Order: sequence, then C-alpha cells, then structure tokens
Amino acid sequence: MTDDATQIPPDTKDWTWVLAEACPECGVAVGGIEVAEIPAIVRATVPRWRGALAAPAARTRPTPTTWSPLEYGAHVRDVNRVMLGRLRLMLAADGAHFANWDQDAAAVEGRYAELDPAAVAEELAHSAEELAAAAAAVRPEEESRRGLRSNGSEFTVRTLLQYYLHDNVHHLADVGA
Repeated sequence: MTDDATQIPPDTKDWTWVLAEACPECGVAVGGIEVAEIPAIVRATVPRWRGALAAPAARTRPTPTTWSPLEYGAHVRDVNRVMLGRLRLMLAADGAHFANWDQDAAAVEGRYAELDPAAVAEELAHSAEELAAAAAAVRPEEESRRGLRSNGSEFTVRTLLQYYLHDNVHHLADVGA
C-alpha cells in the first residue's frame, strides 16, 4: 500500500454519459430516478459508507493506483459538499456557472489517505444529510433550472442530482460496500 496520492492516475473521463445509460462498471442507471427518490437513496448509502470506513482495511489501497475506501469516502464527502453548493447556486439563479473543481487536486491537497476514517465517516454522513435535505426541498418546478460546469456541460437540477447520485453509489461499488 502507498499513501502517495500522486500515484493515482487523474480521472479525465466525462461521466455525464451516465445520465443517458446504465453504468457498466457499477450497474446503476440514474437517468430514470426521480428527484423525489434521491434523498432516500442518499440516506441509504450512509450506513454502507460507515461500514466501509470502519473496516480494518479502510486505509488499504487494493492496488497502488486505486484509492482506498478512506480516500473514496473523503472524495464522496467532498462531492456531497460541492454538489450541495452547485444545487444551491442553481436554485438561486437559473443558468448558474459552477467554479471548477479538480477532484484529483482535492485528494492531494486534502491528504485523503492521512485522514481519520471515523472522522471522514461522520463528515460524510453530515454532508450526505445536508444534500439529501436540500434535494428533498426541491419543488417540481425547480427541477429544470440550469447550471453550467466550467467545461461547458449543462445540467438541470434533476440531472445534477442524478449525476451526483451515480458518483456516490459508484464509489460504494468501488469499495465493495
């Protein structure tokens, strides 16, 4: 095992395709999931994340170029926070522009591999609940509000939440939870 985050190759894929088709890696098809269903699904991921982060091997990378459960958990915690901020921007202003977020830089700067798994589990649970509560408050007429990622990808509130959900659930599959 290595804790050197620079050993992880950057993820340069554009994952927006998961909005139109099931992910062959994790099997999740988020495109048909309604916004009203997302809060319960997000909340249901929390015990699974807690289990993965409490496991004795939480700090262990399965390969030198694959994140450990701890690193994936810290990433999902941060994705929760980033997506909550983006959701709030979209609800405040249709056509909101999102600041760039480099997940690979965040992992290095946040020293994910050095974090306390129990603390990450608590922070992930808290950030997941905040996102779930915000998603639960979305009114049907707000689901079509738009936001633009720095690379030009356009989302609606609905597709942003679906995209987020895939990330969370996909990484649970990555850690075997």
